[in-house]
Amino acid sequence: MEIISDYLVIGSGIAGLSFALEAAKMGTVAVVTKKEKAEGSTNYAQGGIASVFDQEDSFDLHIEDTLKSGDGLCHEDIVRLVVEEGPERIRELINMGVSFSHQEDDGDALDLGREGGHSKRRIVHTKDRTGREVERILLDRAEENRNIRIYENHMAIDLITKSKLIRRGIVASETSETCWGAYVLDVEQGEIITFLARVTVLSSGGAGKVYRYTSNPDIATGDGVAIGYRAGAKVANMEFVQFHPTCLYHPMAKSFLISEAVRGEGGVLIDRHGNRFMEKYHPLKDLAFRDIVARSIDMELKKSGDECVYLDISHRDPEFITDRFPHIYETCLKFQIDMTREPIPVVPAAHYMCGGLLTDENGKTNLRNLYAIGEVACTGLHGANRLASNSLLEALVFARRAALRSAAEMEGSLDQALPKAPQWDPGSATDSEEMVVVSHNWDEIRSFMWNYVGIVRTNKRLARAKTRIGIIQAEIKEYYWDFLVTLDLLELRNIALVAELIITSASLRKESRGLHFNLDYPSQDNVHWRQDTVLWI
Repeated sequence: MEIISDYLVIGSGIAGLSFALEAAKMGTVAVVTKKEKAEGSTNYAQGGIASVFDQEDSFDLHIEDTLKSGDGLCHEDIVRLVVEEGPERIRELINMGVSFSHQEDDGDALDLGREGGHSKRRIVHTKDRTGREVERILLDRAEENRNIRIYENHMAIDLITKSKLIRRGIVASETSETCWGAYVLDVEQGEIITFLARVTVLSSGGAGKVYRYTSNPDIATGDGVAIGYRAGAKVANMEFVQFHPTCLYHPMAKSFLISEAVRGEGGVLIDRHGNRFMEKYHPLKDLAFRDIVARSIDMELKKSGDECVYLDISHRDPEFITDRFPHIYETCLKFQIDMTREPIPVVPAAHYMCGGLLTDENGKTNLRNLYAIGEVACTGLHGANRLASNSLLEALVFARRAALRSAAEMEGSLDQALPKAPQWDPGSATDSEEMVVVSHNWDEIRSFMWNYVGIVRTNKRLARAKTRIGIIQAEIKEYYWDFLVTLDLLELRNIALVAELIITSASLRKESRGLHFNLDYPSQDNVHWRQDTVLWI
């Protein structure tokens, strides 16, 4: 089966849907998403979108905060671009119907929150369910658009590139590597479909499931980074994995995030004796950057042997807490934790990838016709550590820029026919009756990544991880070609590759900076390592 469109978008979060809506003004758009269309990190984003709307704030202050957070690796031109274009992108969301929270005493003024690392209140939010509100509106608009078709429960396997076409005997005239779409698994039917398009956009989100403990939904298996890298796209800064300091610690709570906004509104971190400890680690105390807070919690837990620390906002008025954080309050209450009266048990968890597919200022990769936006991309905004709530802002800005740039490039090639790509050939592959191999390797990767390539690293831990991932990669390669592809097998293949990229990048960087902390190189080296770590095939 073959499906042809002008644009193929892989992923249905804020980046993918924003791109699709803009691109639909110029052509037809196929949106591929491997689960239900609303399932993704956008839908779980609690905090909000950082942008300058207050008279006491300024672009320069937002830029300064972002550069400080990025610890010397942000690309300042990209930071300025994103910050300055942000307010207009948010106004577009408001015009679409997104209902952001407003001040009670001034219904026309946005209620701006504050989070760690921000010098001013600039977080535009919908109480503590911002992502869900934005996703809801974008999906509504996409479903109303006749030029957009969304394919749920479809997972991209690999990109269709010039190299693959040449290997299969198909002549291609391009002088550089070019992407023409992707092979996609229809998960429910077990059928592999050829999606052809003039422009392909990877917007499939992050890779938190590479780690045992994560705030991410189950779909965050690094698919976009993996399929892009396999096709020849460059990746950068994969060693910088952001661990959110405060995920709910409870045996029945799965990956539930306690928003940074709780600390922004006065929440403090304490140990089991009720002692505050962040003042020992940073002058900003509980409002320090995420890498510092996560590492501080990790150090406290290693010293005490405790399994968690606690986040306490019970000193604030109960009515304020329930109004500002209704979702967090209700969720904690389900686990018999009343945050208006007692502290919340929390632990760090893998949260956000600051690295990804390397792009320019328009989301374009080094492959012709291939763009990457959202968490899957490394644009230069985040550097070595993402500033809170800059991620949704980045997605909005780059979605529009990528749509405009790709439309301009596509306009010049409309008279060029799409190549005739061959149908997927399963060869002699058969159905597998040994899925235990997949589940075992999945569990092992997530365990050693947490233990060896987590918040604090050493050369010895990284070497052990490299040895283990090499053995597992060999097993997966054999398994992949012997058996028919399934969702589980594809996800395992992808997290294994992403794990390898993280390990390799972390091993190359001989210093500690931002989210990458190596006990064997505890200092920062601005002579040799104030640069991106770039890998490609």
